[in-house]
Amino acid sequence: MNMVQALNSAMDVMLTRDPDVLIFGEDVGYFGGVFRCTAGLQAKHGRRRVFDAPIAEGGIVAAAVGMGAYGLRPVVEIQFADYILPAFDQLVSEASRLRYRSGGEFTAPITVRSPCGGGIHGGQTHSQSPEALFTHISGLKTVMPSNPYDAKGLLIAAIEDNDPVIFLEPKRLYNGPFDGYHDRPLQPWAAHPAGEVPDDYYRIELGKAAIARAGEAVTVLTYGTMLHVSLAAVAECGIDAEVIDLRTLFPLDIETISASIRKTGRCVIVHEASRTSGFGAELGQSVQEQCFFHLEAPILRVTGWDTPYPHAQEWQYFPGPKRVVHALKRVMED
Repeated sequence: MNMVQALNSAMDVMLTRDPDVLIFGEDVGYFGGVFRCTAGLQAKHGRRRVFDAPIAEGGIVAAAVGMGAYGLRPVVEIQFADYILPAFDQLVSEASRLRYRSGGEFTAPITVRSPCGGGIHGGQTHSQSPEALFTHISGLKTVMPSNPYDAKGLLIAAIEDNDPVIFLEPKRLYNGPFDGYHDRPLQPWAAHPAGEVPDDYYRIELGKAAIARAGEAVTVLTYGTMLHVSLAAVAECGIDAEVIDLRTLFPLDIETISASIRKTGRCVIVHEASRTSGFGAELGQSVQEQCFFHLEAPILRVTGWDTPYPHAQEWQYFPGPKRVVHALKRVMED
């Protein structure tokens, strides 16, 4: 399966297993979603379980919060992460706080899916990576998978979770892996170890990172599309880097991160979003607090630019392997 198929399979499995699961959002019903992640689900499970919503993100999430409080498990799609901001108040003021403000009497077991990041030349309104906005909000969990197998297992875990989960899906990974340089699949996912996706139920625990490549010299912390960019960079420069796929940004698997950096003594952080106040800043400070006496060099970040998202220079904006290689060589020199 590619990631689109894996996500579709996860929702199909949960609609079949749990009558309280609902899917709704912009164009997710008859059309099957702009990226086809919900294709065929309405025909199979009916219009009461999979249905379209108006282009009103605040209303979509508000309805999901009410459904969750009632006992349902809604999975909503915001067509692009750039358009999730009209729903931000509902996520922050209602969904994230419902369990605590009600003393546990009510919960918001909702999953908000949304495509994020670049790769379609969508510029400022279709290509942003807003993950840091959500990791700051207590009560929200934030997930970004890097491959189809993880995408299905993490989405099932998110749907089953009793708290709200923001599930961000990198658009460049929807249809297969790429070499970190080009916006095209290199090989079928069936030939890739992470691409063999079971048809039936399985889950991956939220809050657990994965070691994508073991190494001894430096730790690379990354997630989503940038995992593949980082692996391409490591292959190019030959440095024995340990590459960690965070998978869940909050809650963060600080134990796996700390264990790696205590071994390597060096850390490079790679993410697509802009640099200032990006999630890499939180990662770097967490590493500093946990591993200060084990660090042999400053923590380095490779990120997007601190500019409004440039349409014409999209591929220059992305951190590419060459920028990651430069950071890896720098950190090894210190």
